[in-house]
Amino acid sequence: MTPARSFPLSDSPQLGLRERKKIKTRTAIRDATYALIREQGYEATTVEQIAERAEVSPSTVFRYFPTKEDIVLTDEYDPILVRELHERPADEPWTDSLRHVLRKAVAVGLAEDPEATRIRSHLMLQVPAVRARMLESMSVTGRMLGEAVAERSGRSGDSLEVRVYTMSLIGGLTEVSLYWAENDFQDDFAELFERALTVIERGLPTKKP
Repeated sequence: MTPARSFPLSDSPQLGLRERKKIKTRTAIRDATYALIREQGYEATTVEQIAERAEVSPSTVFRYFPTKEDIVLTDEYDPILVRELHERPADEPWTDSLRHVLRKAVAVGLAEDPEATRIRSHLMLQVPAVRARMLESMSVTGRMLGEAVAERSGRSGDSLEVRVYTMSLIGGLTEVSLYWAENDFQDDFAELFERALTVIERGLPTKKP
């Protein structure tokens, strides 16, 4: 569930021409979707309208995104997150590596398209279909990152500890997005995420008398 264009993708020399073209097409579809949602709302926006705005066919939209919900929930960058994780220093603790990658995703996503990030968070909160698809996407992302974390930490890919820790971070980031939307985006998102990391690392603090 990484933010749109959260890492240098379409112009990255590490990607082949075909992959860069795919990313540009996906980006055009997603940008068209957000533009229409801004204009008329989520429910009124149809795949046909999205295709027309993005200058592609409806079949092309469905080839890249099985449902409308998938368009607003970014998942094609999960492999990029995994690559970033693998590229962290070998002697860096794997927990620090994973937190670094997630912090980068948050920072760059907010800097590049804060309005799209707010729209996505609002849809996750308000639209049941988007929220349901979000939960499915969390599981896929968690498993993918979990495999990379298991490799970095020298554990089995089926390690319960790795799976729980990885999903706690993914779930924490998701809950931050929902909390942010519930409070009308008044708080600083990056600060909220840091608070979430503190809870994950240290546990729930004792309530002050």
